[in-house]
Amino acid sequence: MNNFLDIHTTDPAALRAILSSAGEMKAARGDRPKGTPDDARPLDGHVVALIFEKPSTRTRVSFDVGVRQMGGTSLVLSGAEMQLGHGETIADTARVLSRYVDLIMIRTFGEDILHEMAEHATVPVINGLTDSSHPCQIMADVMTFEEHRGPISGKRVAWMGDGNNVAQSFLHAAASFGFDFTFSGPAQLDPPDALMGGIRRAGRDMRVERDPARAVADADLIVTDTWVSMGDAESSRQRRHNLLRPYQVNERLLDAAPDEALVMHCLPAHRGEEITDAVLDGPRSVVFDEAENRLHAQKAIMRWCLGV
Repeated sequence: MNNFLDIHTTDPAALRAILSSAGEMKAARGDRPKGTPDDARPLDGHVVALIFEKPSTRTRVSFDVGVRQMGGTSLVLSGAEMQLGHGETIADTARVLSRYVDLIMIRTFGEDILHEMAEHATVPVINGLTDSSHPCQIMADVMTFEEHRGPISGKRVAWMGDGNNVAQSFLHAAASFGFDFTFSGPAQLDPPDALMGGIRRAGRDMRVERDPARAVADADLIVTDTWVSMGDAESSRQRRHNLLRPYQVNERLLDAAPDEALVMHCLPAHRGEEITDAVLDGPRSVVFDEAENRLHAQKAIMRWCLGV
């Protein structure tokens, strides 16, 4: 049984196998209607529980559609609708769900919730997002980069803004996939030192650069995310905007980057805040390819977890 809890807890060879599978399944579908099942139907007879303690668009739709395309059945559950939201323990929820379903995906808050679910479930568990990681997103991002630019190994990713959960999973990915990483944002929002140190111990170049233009000067990929995350207090909005405004991904910033540098954003985007319309909709943006690839990458993750 394979859990997919984070990039750094999954063997690099397995990560590569997942991406290869994702590419093959994407190519095999061609232009068939989205609701038409895959030829192989690898999840035929399987039931997948999709638990959402946080709101979701891409994670919810991509997992749900992915299960259906692979011939399985999905149950979309919210924390508020379950006894999980009314006092039942994570451990008991995991034990019970394991009697009903073949796979659990959970989008939740703390890493402790994710790990308790995985500890007590007797079926595989997938991390759909926590406050400190978003590994499914990064698998789609690596897939997207390599579709456009070839192997990501040896390339440089420049992150602009807040060292949030997506940034932290990118740090894990740098060590696993062998790329260099530049973080550019205010010191108050730096990623954890331990994660940055992990890249260096893996032999990759990890930089912190406060000057956004210098940060993107040798970037192959520029990535950003929202300035105010789900769960952040409204009172923090203006403070964060003041801190992060210099790190907006705009046309002036792209002028400082190599011509071939791509731009990604995990969405939802707050247009005119962390990224401008001109960049998000511009020729260097692969944001909507990135969003589509959530579907293909997660299908491959589910197959890997179930060994089908």
